[in-house]
Amino acid sequence: EKACAKTPAGFEKSLGRALTTGSLTTENEGERLTLTTADGDTVRLRRSEDASLYGTEWVVDAPGQKGDKGRAHLTFDREAKTVSGRLPCNRVNAGATVSDGRITLGAPSTTRMMCEGSLMDAEKRLLGLFDGKVQYRIDHETLTLTSEDGATVRAVAEQ
Repeated sequence: EKACAKTPAGFEKSLGRALTTGSLTTENEGERLTLTTADGDTVRLRRSEDASLYGTEWVVDAPGQKGDKGRAHLTFDREAKTVSGRLPCNRVNAGATVSDGRITLGAPSTTRMMCEGSLMDAEKRLLGLFDGKVQYRIDHETLTLTSEDGATVRAVAEQ
């Protein structure tokens, strides 16, 4: 486990007090919300933008990943209308046209390396998204891809 630095720990204490000690006063300024306790503890929150589909390295939540081994990631390029990245075993490139909450993925071009069973199974699952349409949704830093047959893959924006 990782211990928080002093600043995040201080924030957590202030937030805990703000949410558990009686009533709060609130101040809303556009995209910012300030919560203040009767004792004067304040917590300032602001809305953050969703990560961009394009140019973001999306780290795929794939079963069988162990550290960097099998770490799958995808990056969408708006101008080239492509997606490229790494599946659990191989590199991948394909066309990617985005329109109305959907991505039309072309046939994938991959390297041809073999790997252990669980990683190969995850790779096949991800390859199943290509050469078809997927719905996509971005919620803050999470990308969800859903294939026409209902298979879902989630990825997180690389920090």
